[in-house]
Amino acid sequence: MPEPGCPLYRLVALDGQPHPVLDAPYESIAAAEAAANRWCAGQGRSMSVVQRGIALEVQTRCGEWRTLGYPSACLLGSDPSALASQPDPVRP
Repeated sequence: MPEPGCPLYRLVALDGQPHPVLDAPYESIAAAEAAANRWCAGQGRSMSVVQRGIALEVQTRCGEWRTLGYPSACLLGSDPSALASQPDPVRP
């Protein structure tokens, strides 16, 4: 778990419910994105875009979850390495 005061991230399905496979705490945006990209390139590849879509959320200080963005590799159904040169909408 992260140090107190450090943000905590999670991956959810597009309906806002915990992701059925990737529901775990992540200590960084990079760690969450890497897990999402691995899943989308592997197990999630054969699913529809709706099933494959993932949202990245951060936990606020009061315990609420806020959506930061959507890893583009999962929404586009592309090889994540092909998107490396494109800006990722999750990053500010």
